[in-house]
Amino acid sequence: MAQKTNVRERLLAAAFETLHRDGFNATGVQDITDAAKVPKGSFYNHFASKDALGVEVVAEYVAKGAERRRALVDGSGAPLTRLKAYFKSLNQLGPASGFSRGCLLGNFSAELSSQSPDIRQALVDAFANWTKDIARVITEAQESGDVGRELPAATLAAFLLNAWEGAVLRSRVDRSAAPLDAFMKVAFNKILT
Repeated sequence: MAQKTNVRERLLAAAFETLHRDGFNATGVQDITDAAKVPKGSFYNHFASKDALGVEVVAEYVAKGAERRRALVDGSGAPLTRLKAYFKSLNQLGPASGFSRGCLLGNFSAELSSQSPDIRQALVDAFANWTKDIARVITEAQESGDVGRELPAATLAAFLLNAWEGAVLRSRVDRSAAPLDAFMKVAFNKILT
């Protein structure tokens, strides 16, 4: 049983890496099994389909994102300061990858939202939970008077997340941090005031 778990974990880790790097449609099952160093036939012992694996990759990415958001949601300090630090930390991921990867949720959204209903639903849920965490912190900032109450926290959170995803996409095209820097300036100097 431990051997099967090991193969499954290796497949999931290899899929996480290859799908994030190369995209879902450009990556075949053979690419994943080669990266995991397991026979191709073993793939279907652990996953019903490539789409089923894609759903699990989204879940893995979501778990990592939730861990990254822990300091945002449960941390100490002013909520607006925590929110700014959170997005600054996310923005460091672009240069670290040479602006080649982007956000897996954004990448899968662009590539798969009309192709795979199961992956689309996993993305819907992921974005909803991510937005709720951001909204929670914006609500704190509104309650402390650091952010205006003209718009509901949920609306501001959704806008920030959507704008950030767009900035990540543009930074990949431009191979530059400039879109991420512009996001920070507009979000924290104009939107959240």
